[in-house]
Amino acid sequence: MAVVLDTIGAGRRVRHPEKAHRPDTPALKKPDWIRVKAPVSPGYLATRAIVRANGLHTVCEEAGCPNIGECWDKKHATFMIMGDTCTRACAFCNVRTGLPGPLDPEEPARVAEAAARLELAHVVVTSVDRDDLDDGGAGHFAQVIRAIRARCPQTTIEVLTPDFLRKDGAVETVIAAKPDVFNHNLETVPSKYLMVRPGARYFASIRLLQQAKEIDPAVFTKSGIMVGLGEERNEVLQVMDDLRAAGVDFLTMGQYLQPTRKHHEVVRFVPPEEFKAYEAIAYAKGFLMVSASPLTRSSHHAGEDFARLKAARSNGG
Repeated sequence: MAVVLDTIGAGRRVRHPEKAHRPDTPALKKPDWIRVKAPVSPGYLATRAIVRANGLHTVCEEAGCPNIGECWDKKHATFMIMGDTCTRACAFCNVRTGLPGPLDPEEPARVAEAAARLELAHVVVTSVDRDDLDDGGAGHFAQVIRAIRARCPQTTIEVLTPDFLRKDGAVETVIAAKPDVFNHNLETVPSKYLMVRPGARYFASIRLLQQAKEIDPAVFTKSGIMVGLGEERNEVLQVMDDLRAAGVDFLTMGQYLQPTRKHHEVVRFVPPEEFKAYEAIAYAKGFLMVSASPLTRSSHHAGEDFARLKAARSNGG
């Protein structure tokens, strides 16, 4: 597990100040199907060097993604823009919480340069929540999309955005920049929002995804949830129905993994066969693409999945 305190030089700062004094939550032993090897490959090291050289953050590192070794070995990194500090304090997330600094006007160019150096055919760009900004960072997302288009015209672009809660016009700004995929994760079922995602509103997130499709019917829309947080099966199926009602094309489902003992506990490790059953149900409900497994994450295999998504649409779903 990651730690709540970060070591920086000779000092230490609290990564999750809102969690630091909470009692430790239980920690279940991980089953064999959830274990991954530590990243050590030459490809991983090369990707890390490019990310560092361009002064960028990645959600792969900041959120402690278990697939970082596999993805970075293939030079697939998910860029996290607008800093490394989030204004939200979700119970599941390992990204640092606090007051973010100002936006870096050079960041869009650096993201585009890193995408070019990594020779990415498909790039995923996400961000911290920036409730402190008037537009929630939508304009910065648009600048990053345009910079990548200019530097890497053949690269397809997927954005994984915050919910832009109470930020009028934000989704319109992002969609106007023409990403190929608009992704926003619901993360969990409605009954768990108060504990797991307290700063968000379930139906506002559903509406955001619906608006993206209404503004540009050609854009692929995508969302993901975690399981193992104590949700019931019927609640997961209702989330699927809500997403389909919003016109969402692509669903991802993965196992929640507890970053530290201060975060929400893992209530249950969902076995692979249950993920397969969820996948079959989701396809039956009309999703063009479904990725469901214990280690599935929103941007895992994003490039390959995008190619399959386009093929599914061209074949009529």
